Amino acid sequence: MNKEELVQEVAKLSKVTQKEVSEVLSVLVDTIEKTVAKGKKVTLVGFGTFEPRKRAARNGRNPQTGKEIKIPAKTVPAFSAGKKFKLAVNGK
Repeated sequence: MNKEELVQEVAKLSKVTQKEVSEVLSVLVDTIEKTVAKGKKVTLVGFGTFEPRKRAARNGRNPQTGKEIKIPAKTVPAFSAGKKFKLAVNGK
């Protein structure tokens, strides 16, 4: 399901216009991105948690040449599914 299909489904179920749903969804995603970029968590109880995670610097290999390279430390976004979401995906 892409964003357009999601907007259509939410609009149909909530009886709100697609334009309004699209605006709310865009604001929601932007807010989550900005919050996680600031180093904070966003928790939606039952659904899951969006959070920044730090990756340590490490050594890797260039797959084309086999030469060892240094991979710098960085922060990446991560999502942990909540219990209710996990149960729904498992069909329980």
